Amino acid sequence: MTSLPLTRLAGLMRVWVGCLCLAACWCPAAIIPDGVIPSGVGVNIHFVKGHTRELDQIKAAGFKFIRMDIRWDETEVRRGVYDWSGYEELLRNLDQHGLRAILILDYSNPLYEPSVTATNPMTNLPHETTGAPRRPQSIDAFAAWAAAAARHFRGREVLWEIWNEPNIEFWSPLPDVGQYTTLALATARAIRAVDPKAGIIGPATSEFPWEFLESFFQSGILNYLDAVSVHPYRKPERPPESATEDFQQLRKLIDHYAPTGRLVPILSGEWGYSTWTRGVSFETQAAFAVRQQLNNLLNGIPLSIWYDWMNDGANPNEKEENWGTVLPDMRPKPSYLALKTFAHELAGFRVQKRLALTNAKDYVLLCVNATGKTTLAAWTLGEPHAVQLELSLSKSAKVSLVDLKGARTKQRLESGSITLQLTAAPQYIRLGTGTVRGP
Repeated sequence: MTSLPLTRLAGLMRVWVGCLCLAACWCPAAIIPDGVIPSGVGVNIHFVKGHTRELDQIKAAGFKFIRMDIRWDETEVRRGVYDWSGYEELLRNLDQHGLRAILILDYSNPLYEPSVTATNPMTNLPHETTGAPRRPQSIDAFAAWAAAAARHFRGREVLWEIWNEPNIEFWSPLPDVGQYTTLALATARAIRAVDPKAGIIGPATSEFPWEFLESFFQSGILNYLDAVSVHPYRKPERPPESATEDFQQLRKLIDHYAPTGRLVPILSGEWGYSTWTRGVSFETQAAFAVRQQLNNLLNGIPLSIWYDWMNDGANPNEKEENWGTVLPDMRPKPSYLALKTFAHELAGFRVQKRLALTNAKDYVLLCVNATGKTTLAAWTLGEPHAVQLELSLSKSAKVSLVDLKGARTKQRLESGSITLQLTAAPQYIRLGTGTVRGP
């Protein structure tokens, strides 16, 4: 256990105020993924200690990030005394599996805030919970705790996310952008004081609450964040590609308030589609999981966290029990295999551009790796149909196609062109050093 007295935090804050002149020239941490697949492929988990078999399976799928809460009330049970032992074990296990962590700094602590009546964000029913940190004493304590965590795990390439979905009922008793922003600023400044190279992200909003986001950005918080995280959830009938306009609007808003000369990345910090009875089918979830990753990369989103790793229950009529890529007994759902195929087939590739085709619902993404090899990722939002692509290939070139499940077939070439049967499920076309003629 370690401690960071509030008097120490006050000293750190004075140091930080003295360094504010550096804020305008501060650059984002290099620990944000660079867009090379699968460096930014992640998944939410709900465990800290143990679960090494699950981590084995997460690694095998090609995931590179996990996202997990680091709860204030569970790691500070006595004022100013912190217990990081569970997270030391988690990060050791992640290191052994080649995984990195987004740790969500949340929620409140009864040592500093009283109980309130609020709406439970999972059940929508009233319940008693601890109020969010909104008094000066609890804000200082939360910032001190976050700074202690950042100092303890300095150099471990953790991305520290400030709270989870503060624009809805996870901020108790009611969402308040002013209260959250005050906490986020204090927390970001305290972390920077103990580790200037720390990776800090937020606000992890549910969907795209534009007024909330603009008010948050107006505070100057973008001087301290390495990336803006959002959760682009939407109804089952709205596919991943429907987030494109939201990302574009968010990009403009960030650029308006970001320090001059700084490009603050957008991260898809949590997003999935549930396979409950009123959600999507197993097959649609699989296609959407991959299309989410690809469309996010097409929009310059370098890190995307799929929600969730494992189904939280076995009741198909409960929405919250059916977000996972595997079942409670760890049997893979089709989405697990689809993401594994995606990570394998496009390992080392970047999404370079979307090809211009006649049908606006058709997606064919040109992906290129460092050696100049090309792979296409192709699907359609419309009904299944054929599309012909003109290729530039060497005479000895062999073109192969890999479907969503990883099955591989050779493609027949006719006068330098191939005919693809596009469906909702992405498929990969390996062209070697060849490419597509035209736009």
